[in-house]
Amino acid sequence: MARRSQEKSRHTRAHNARLISVLVSLLIACVLFAAGFVARGNTDLLTRLGFDTGRNAENTNPGMTVSGSTYDSLAARVAEVQGILENQSFDELELEEATTQVLATLADVANDPTLRYYDPERYAAYLKDVSGSFAGVGVLFAEYQNRAYVVDVFEGSEAEAKDVKVGDFVVAIDGDRGNNEGWTQAEVVKAVSREDGESVVMTMRRPSSLEADGGNEYTVTLQCSELNKVNVESRMIENSIGYISLAQVTQNADSLVERALRTMQDADAFILDLRNNPGGFLTQSVDIASKFVKSGVVVEIQTKDGVATRTANATTLTDKPLVVLVNQSTAGTAEVIAGALQDNGRATIVGQRTLGKGTVQSIHELSFGGALRYTSAYYKTPNGYEIDSNGINPDIQVSANAESADDVQLNMAVETAFDLIGGRPSASAESSDSSVAPEQGESGEEEGQDQPQENEQPQ
Repeated sequence: MARRSQEKSRHTRAHNARLISVLVSLLIACVLFAAGFVARGNTDLLTRLGFDTGRNAENTNPGMTVSGSTYDSLAARVAEVQGILENQSFDELELEEATTQVLATLADVANDPTLRYYDPERYAAYLKDVSGSFAGVGVLFAEYQNRAYVVDVFEGSEAEAKDVKVGDFVVAIDGDRGNNEGWTQAEVVKAVSREDGESVVMTMRRPSSLEADGGNEYTVTLQCSELNKVNVESRMIENSIGYISLAQVTQNADSLVERALRTMQDADAFILDLRNNPGGFLTQSVDIASKFVKSGVVVEIQTKDGVATRTANATTLTDKPLVVLVNQSTAGTAEVIAGALQDNGRATIVGQRTLGKGTVQSIHELSFGGALRYTSAYYKTPNGYEIDSNGINPDIQVSANAESADDVQLNMAVETAFDLIGGRPSASAESSDSSVAPEQGESGEEEGQDQPQENEQPQ
């Protein structure tokens, strides 16, 4: 009996010992499991413990050339490859050429179509000052899809004599086909601004339309000369309608438009013709819109930091009925003017949908030389309508008729102006003409908005 009791007691103690052992093992497993979670993200700890983490350290990469994880950094990935080549390969990279090729590829795959890298030589050419007495080729340039094209040919210029046409795209200048994606408007203006009498060889492409690809290429040699186009033309139509044509939004466009308005104070209505206007200075476009708008927002500017606005500056000269003429080559800050007057209910827009070029490009100098051009802002109308890629839609749609000697768009604008004032007067008089020369005539180059950007170039 005593033996059975001792046997039972021994079995109980053994069972309890096994149970305690199991519980201790489970507890140790839980502690190790929890510790694994804690240590898994600690690369330095795992490395010190002798474990292979299976990934690059957060502060280095196999190339050992820059810090950063190759999981989320393009620079670290390129640096890894560069380090491997430097440490293990017999190949030697030519740094400048490699830089140009890599950044050109980056520009190609970016979602920003205006992104481009200027090497030091091209950037020096880009910085060329054309505000002095440089001559040009008698052409006003604009830009479509990041490529320069002819928006106007000056009367009496060699370009006109050699059959350069509106709509022709610039392909090459002196055999140079441009940086990465061809020539932009600003680049062309700088390249063809030369001393009076110098020549420039231009290769042009003539597509069937602005949007069309292809087209015949031709090469023409043009002599540069100081031939400026009148920037503002004005006249009275039938002694009732004041007509003002603005070719581009130059540094003095505001004062030129003001002068034209003051010479036609007796007009019953006005027509502002912005056809083929490639834009220019944002400050001037705000000032011009302010001649017709008493108060309110003129333009919204969308940046990475949010939305800024420019408002009318209380310099209104007239509240008489206004018609604004636009077409497919009305672009940039000229579209800002049209959109401001339309959204503020100040004008009737007549013509064709505008180009839809409402971006601002900035230039950022690079520490190793050259610069990067990129989109830094977008223009929107006062009601928040995005101009870029959309354009300004006219209230009255009128297509141009190249086969007609009559200006059907202007004719419609005149009829609209008369409708706004209740019809034509009983007696009409001959039109009187006047014109005002620009401060500088041919570039059509936009010089930037008053934003805290670096060397900005809105196009």
